Amino acid sequence: LDPATQRKRVADTKDAAESITMEVGKLVAIIGDEDTVTGFLLAGVGHRTAKDTNFLIVKSDTRLEQVEEAFQNFSARDDVGIILINQHVANDIRHVLKDYNQTIPTVLEIPSKEHPYDPEQDYIMQRVNMFLGGGS
Repeated sequence: LDPATQRKRVADTKDAAESITMEVGKLVAIIGDEDTVTGFLLAGVGHRTAKDTNFLIVKSDTRLEQVEEAFQNFSARDDVGIILINQHVANDIRHVLKDYNQTIPTVLEIPSKEHPYDPEQDYIMQRVNMFLGGGS
């Protein structure tokens, strides 16, 4: 092969690899207290564009509507595969989470430094228990 054809094949291969990588990768969105979100951002999970981010830091003065809106936005995005939410924050928007029935993005409730995880409060764990015959 001549050098021009070889360069074109290499460029085509790189373009194909980049498009496959872009299609496969999904973001992890985080809704939680400052310590939790900061930890995930330091681990490299954060993503910010001119229009939006993949995280919401919930503080004592954060309005419930902001948390609900962030969850609705994250769950509607095609580039989000998992939504991590502190369980104590999830309890505040439990009415929204109970109506959520999509598989992807998957919603996972996680503990925070100040609030330990309680599987009794986790709606997903309640459903799993119900399906496995452990009661309602």
